[in-house]
Amino acid sequence: MSDAPAIQLRRFTGPLLVGAIFVLAICALVYELIAGALSSYLLGDSITQFSLVIGLFLTSMGVGSYLSQFIRHELLAALIEIELWIGIVGGLTALLGFAAFAHTTFYTPVLLSLVAIVGTLVGLEIPLVVRILRELGTLRVTLANVLSADYLGALAASLLFPFLLLPQLGIVRAGLLTGLLNVGVAGLMYLAFRPAIGKRHRRVQVIAIGAAIILLTSFAGAGRLVAWFENRIYADEIVLAQDSSYQRVVLTRWREDVRLYLDGHLQFSSIDEYRYHEPLVLPAMCLAERRERVLILGGGDGLAARQVLKFDDVQRIDLVDLDPVVTNLFSTRPMLTKLNQNALKDSRMTVHNQDALQFLQAAATRYDVIIMDLPDPGRPEIAKLYTREFFGVAAQRLAAGGVLVTQATSPFRSRKAFWCIANTLAATPSGEFEEGFRVQPYQTYVPSFGTWGFVLAARRELQLDAASIEVPAKFLSTPVLKSMFVFPPDTAHVDTPINTLNDPVVWRLYQHGYHEYLE
Repeated sequence: MSDAPAIQLRRFTGPLLVGAIFVLAICALVYELIAGALSSYLLGDSITQFSLVIGLFLTSMGVGSYLSQFIRHELLAALIEIELWIGIVGGLTALLGFAAFAHTTFYTPVLLSLVAIVGTLVGLEIPLVVRILRELGTLRVTLANVLSADYLGALAASLLFPFLLLPQLGIVRAGLLTGLLNVGVAGLMYLAFRPAIGKRHRRVQVIAIGAAIILLTSFAGAGRLVAWFENRIYADEIVLAQDSSYQRVVLTRWREDVRLYLDGHLQFSSIDEYRYHEPLVLPAMCLAERRERVLILGGGDGLAARQVLKFDDVQRIDLVDLDPVVTNLFSTRPMLTKLNQNALKDSRMTVHNQDALQFLQAAATRYDVIIMDLPDPGRPEIAKLYTREFFGVAAQRLAAGGVLVTQATSPFRSRKAFWCIANTLAATPSGEFEEGFRVQPYQTYVPSFGTWGFVLAARRELQLDAASIEVPAKFLSTPVLKSMFVFPPDTAHVDTPINTLNDPVVWRLYQHGYHEYLE
């Protein structure tokens, strides 16, 4: 290498490599977030999945840092090759994960292997960059610049992934685009530092071109590939699959049966959803002293709202659902608005896309009926919605004479979780009128789900004998309603701990119950 190229290289190496580290740090964290999010979509239990991914990724980075000492020659060429391989493996992680889940029983080993490979390669980066830059400045300045760029890149990734990449591109295309960015940075480094790369420049060229072709081809065909994989996962035709900022939304159809899946979990089947929504809504509406103001927490599909609107004296409905993708779909798609009878467009309806707890804390209205149509407490972040603290905030928004009702999972498949929700409600102070809620658990049978449970709560003893169904219903009648409050021995009451924010025990009870049932 001649003196002139060497001088030029030394002049621009520092800023270019520090800038590259910033971009590569973005890519590295995005790969980590993609792996955790994908496992949460496919397997549930997001805390476990993210803990496994983060722990393995960081451990692998440590392994990579240790291995970097054995790279002794042609450091720039080695660094560029490492970045290319990170782009290839990291960019394809989500796509390969979907493929493994759809076609094999080895999803977890495959995904964790990919995480370990990417983590190890990422761990090689900073030691190599520090060694390259050490000749251009003091170690103190070099480490400060490199680590600052790395941490700032992580911050940028934490903002880009949930607010831009995931909602705009979906999890697979977000990974592929990040891989292309990784490869692009490696390509720029190759062009800038080519005089110092030496004999490995042809191999670097081949890897870069191959990586670009693989990632671009995969990006172009990502929609068809994911649809093919998901068609293997879901039995019926997929009519819509979309990533929101919060979850994977999939709609399937077989003849007249439309089904909604969130993160792979069935939310309803249009064939029998009325056998869930009528018992959820109608008893509370019939037992409330007034029905003018109704609050629905969850229920973004509008099916619970459809039941509420059967009552002519309803004047106002506030529906709080975190995910605007779901409420927009069920407000605009003819196939879906037909199911909910345009409930979300009713003049009495106001949709709020925000966290349920934040809404309750900020609300000034007292509601005659509060309906909690929220997901099962299968994850700690959902379990908070069934805590004594959450129920206590809801109690503050319940009018005198009002009724609260919540779905409470299956008392057959997860008996302790069901009774934990009921016991927690019974232990919740219900405001200035009474010491605690008076609860009435009940259950019904929904073909798509099996035996399903609900809990009514009020500040007074509910007069079940006086309850009657006086609105049109396909399933629920007054005699059927009265029978739902009778529990056979295998689903009867059991004592449980109280679910709290500090100890969301209902999550563990739910997981244990379903694991025991499946075994």
